[in-house]
Amino acid sequence: MSTSEYIPDDSRAKRNVAVLVMAQAILGAQMPMIFTIGGLAGQSLAPNPCFATLPISLIVLGSMLSATPVSAIMQRYGRRAGFFLGAGGGTLGGIIGAIGLYHASFPLFLLGSLFTGLYMSAHGFYRFAAADTASDAYRPKAISYVMAGGLVSALIGPQLVKVTADAMVVPFMGTYLAVIALNVFGSLLFTRLDIPKPPIPSQDAPRGRSRAELLATPRIAVAVICAMVSYALMNLVMTSTPLAVVGCGFQKSNAADVVSAHVLAMYVPSFFTGHLIARFGVEKIMGAGLAILAAAGAVALQGVELANFFGALVLLGIGWNFGFIGATTMLAGAHAPHERGRMQGLNDLIVFGGVTFASLSSGGLMNCSGGDAQTGWAAVNLAMAPMLVLAGGALIWLVMRPKEQAV
Repeated sequence: MSTSEYIPDDSRAKRNVAVLVMAQAILGAQMPMIFTIGGLAGQSLAPNPCFATLPISLIVLGSMLSATPVSAIMQRYGRRAGFFLGAGGGTLGGIIGAIGLYHASFPLFLLGSLFTGLYMSAHGFYRFAAADTASDAYRPKAISYVMAGGLVSALIGPQLVKVTADAMVVPFMGTYLAVIALNVFGSLLFTRLDIPKPPIPSQDAPRGRSRAELLATPRIAVAVICAMVSYALMNLVMTSTPLAVVGCGFQKSNAADVVSAHVLAMYVPSFFTGHLIARFGVEKIMGAGLAILAAAGAVALQGVELANFFGALVLLGIGWNFGFIGATTMLAGAHAPHERGRMQGLNDLIVFGGVTFASLSSGGLMNCSGGDAQTGWAAVNLAMAPMLVLAGGALIWLVMRPKEQAV
């Protein structure tokens, strides 16, 4: 394979972006579906309400454990192979989850969630795949457009939950059957992906920096921290939201609507986030994202009316979008092509490690930190503060460094 295949080609990049946008829209719909009903289904199966969100935590854990091997497979065999593998994991997770619901088996349901994490891990690489063949100028826009595909998934997913959650005698089983169908048919899109396989390095080819050296690079370290915090806080709050909405006296359909508004807010800004990054700089957009995440927590703490849930979750989605896309853009420009398999896998390992911790904490904070749903919801949102201080401090540290020391 010639090195010329790595010369940026925006016409090729735009074709790949179109495929990845559709994959984000169709296959990505399973994530709001599972995050909407995962905690509710877990609450119905778990022996202890403190474990209600454990199925979602297992999805994130599976994603964390899969990140490095999936990245290595993509580095060796190409993006297409990794994305097919992810869709296979989503299919298997849906099958096992449906069986677990049918037999009312919490352990089986958790096992299905773990396999679903394989899909979530591969799904996380869509944004990096968008950048593979793009020029420096088009890269933030390519990443942003692919993330914008989640707008359609935000519309499809929660509506499918409304149609399927109670469609069968066993609650939520119909939703998992729909997840299986999305993975099977959505994976066909990857046959149209045109991203060259990475060349096998010659003996004298540069090996790149070690993982420790990569993490010691200021821009990489800050990008990883901000990506982890943005994603972890989004997951911390979103995981508890359906439990909080229903626990505060509203209906499952209200919870689905709140999650839908949240996911829309996650992806609608993607139509212009890349342009904002190009105009104002990635650091300013990441800083704005962290500030908006803090505002989401403040709105949530003002009350438990439906308007508070909608307002907090919309802000949470926008803050995640700015913080996560900004961090992804910063990371994509901070390592060489031959380092991407090592760095991107390491990045997602750390990011989803933080998300796993947040997800595990979410159920305990929500169900076991007070006597009612309102107290638990307040505990979830107060827990955002330390991580926001960490990310904000890291970003300020980077900006304050002399320019020649910030790379």
